[in-house]
Amino acid sequence: MRTSRLRNLVLAAVMAALIAAVAPVRFFLPGVPAVPVTLQVLVVLLAGGLLRPAWGAAAMGLYLLLGAVGLPVFAGGSAGLQVLAGPTAGYLWSYPLAAAVVGALAPAGTGFGPLAGAMLAGLAVIYAGGAGWAWLIGGQGLAAVLTGWVLPFVPFDLAKVAAAAVGAAAVRRALARTGLLAV
Repeated sequence: MRTSRLRNLVLAAVMAALIAAVAPVRFFLPGVPAVPVTLQVLVVLLAGGLLRPAWGAAAMGLYLLLGAVGLPVFAGGSAGLQVLAGPTAGYLWSYPLAAAVVGALAPAGTGFGPLAGAMLAGLAVIYAGGAGWAWLIGGQGLAAVLTGWVLPFVPFDLAKVAAAAVGAAAVRRALARTGLLAV
């Protein structure tokens, strides 16, 4: 039991550090200046695929806490409470829930297909959080939010789902070989 708890703690810390490390890498799509393409979604899904729901949520909660206290861990190196209340805050706030959903739905084992399915559910949570927040505070219609805040990102995010599922399956296999994960 101690090994499992230590493994989860270490993986949660690694996931929080990893999402912070990839967050500065971003680019904007032509005509979509409000929301950048980042690798954060990939790490959220990976955390969910590697950790139980509470640990995945804790990892993403730690990430949000680090940004809230002023460490430059959000997209583009931004930080602070203003980011957590800004136009893209819904995406950030969805990360703990998305990681928990993936963790809850990801079956034991190392198969790509079931992991990818769980990660698609997590991606839906992220889209609902981000688009929902933008719709509530942005004064735009739902159709405008969906076409500007969700649809342009689907191809990129489907690639992230695939990469995260492959990565989680590989890490699960490696942990199973070492006896740190029962599959």
